[in-house]
Amino acid sequence: MTEPVASPEDPWVKVESVYSDNSQDPDDEDSDYHQESYKESYKDRRRRAHTQAEQKRRDAIKRGYDDLQTIVPTCQQQDFSIGSQKLSKAIVLQKTIDYIQFLHKEKKKQEEEVCTLRKDVTALKIMKVNYEQIVKAHQNNPHEGDDQVSDQVKFSVFQGLMDSLFQSFNASISVSSFQELSACVFSWIEEHCKPQTLREIMVSVLHQLKNQLY
Repeated sequence: MTEPVASPEDPWVKVESVYSDNSQDPDDEDSDYHQESYKESYKDRRRRAHTQAEQKRRDAIKRGYDDLQTIVPTCQQQDFSIGSQKLSKAIVLQKTIDYIQFLHKEKKKQEEEVCTLRKDVTALKIMKVNYEQIVKAHQNNPHEGDDQVSDQVKFSVFQGLMDSLFQSFNASISVSSFQELSACVFSWIEEHCKPQTLREIMVSVLHQLKNQLY
């Protein structure tokens, strides 16, 4: 006996076919859900890490500007052109640059002063050594230099020489005219300023001065 074949029009066949098409393995649905959750969680973690890193960077920059305003004296001075407004980052950087340049100039100035002081110290050391040698020499020869003359005596020698020359100059120079004056001056120099004449005058001055002193 032949079994009856189900007709495509059979309603049981349609129901079974629909059920077969819409059915899905539950394990596959859980797997897809976990994958989506993992993807979203990974993106969230990356976004959160990026946000935290950016916030740390901004905080570090802010702390840096705050430190500059605390360290740089000109940033602490009130700028009346901006009133009580907070200094912008550009102004803070410019004031910092200006202050660094000022420090460089001050450092160079101090180095030059130190160099000058070192030279002074070296000169003083040399003078100290020389004076020590003079003192030592005087201690070894206490009577040396007793015959040394004073500056007053030296001036007296020069004064005597000039007085003698002026006497001859005054007697020889005519002031009738500038031309005659010039001619007389040159004639006087040729006659009275010869080495031998000056020597004779100086010997006479020294002899007179010696007689006055002794």
